[in-house]
Amino acid sequence: MSQQASTTVDQATYWNEGGGRRWVSNLDRVERMLAPLADELVRHAAPQSGEAVIDVGCGGGLTSKAFAEAVGPAGEVLGLDVSAVILEVARARFPGEANLRFVEGDAGSMPLPSGHYDLITSRFGVMFFPEPVAAFSHLRAALKPGGRLRFICWREMALNPWMGLAASTAFEILPRPAPSVRNSPGPFGLADERWLRQVLEGAGFRDVDARAHERTLDLGPLEEAVEQMTRMGPAAPVFDEADEPTRERVRVALRAALAPHVRDHRVVLASSTWLVSAKP
Repeated sequence: MSQQASTTVDQATYWNEGGGRRWVSNLDRVERMLAPLADELVRHAAPQSGEAVIDVGCGGGLTSKAFAEAVGPAGEVLGLDVSAVILEVARARFPGEANLRFVEGDAGSMPLPSGHYDLITSRFGVMFFPEPVAAFSHLRAALKPGGRLRFICWREMALNPWMGLAASTAFEILPRPAPSVRNSPGPFGLADERWLRQVLEGAGFRDVDARAHERTLDLGPLEEAVEQMTRMGPAAPVFDEADEPTRERVRVALRAALAPHVRDHRVVLASSTWLVSAKP
C-alpha cells in the first residue's frame, strides 16, 4: 500500500508498476494475513442469493469469489481494480466463473449501470479515491433504492502496529518521507471517523455506521514477517532504493522490533479497522 499517490493517474500508475508488482509477489502471504478480516467483511456484508454485487479494489479476487459463492448462480459479482497486474492473478485463479467477472477501472468514475446493484463492498479498496465524495456519490447511483454499502477500512496507523511498528522502525534508518496530509488518499484515508461520515453523508448516503473491529494478525514466522515489511507498506519504496548495507541494517532493526511479538514461532500484532454500513 502506498500513501504517495494523490490523483487517479498516480494510483493507477503505482498499482500497475512497482506497487502492483510488490503486491503480486507477496499476494499469498498478505492474503493469508488478511483472511480473518476478509471473512469478517463477508459476514458484515451478508450477501444473499441472487444479489448483484460490486467488489471495489478486488485485488487477487478472493473476496469477490466468496461473494460469488454466496449470491449463487442467480446473482452476479463485478470485481473492480485499477491494477491490470493484480487482475491477471484474479482472472487466472477464477476462470470461467459464470457469475463473476473482473474489470480494470476506477470504481469512482467508470461507467456503471444506474440502480442495478444490491451491494457495494470493499476490502481495503475505497480509501484511495482522490475525490472521495464524488467517488462515493458515483457508486451510490449504481445501487438499487433498497441496496447497501458495506466495507472494511483501516483505522489510524497508531492503532495498527502490524504496519506502524515496522514503518517507524524502518524510518529510524531510512530517509523519512514528508508527512502525508491528513485524510489524503492512502491506506488510512478513511481512518478518521468524523471524516468518514462526512464523506459518505456528503455523497448522499444515510444511516452511516462505523463499528470498530479489533483483531490480531498473523504475520508468519519472524523472517517472513521481516521480508514482508520490507516489501510492502510505507517503507517499501524507500527500502528498494537503499544500498545493501542500509537494507541489512533495516532488517536487523526489524528483527529486533518484531521478536518480542513472536507467539508460537509466528509474529502476531494487533490491527484495528472500521466495519462500515450505509444506505443510498
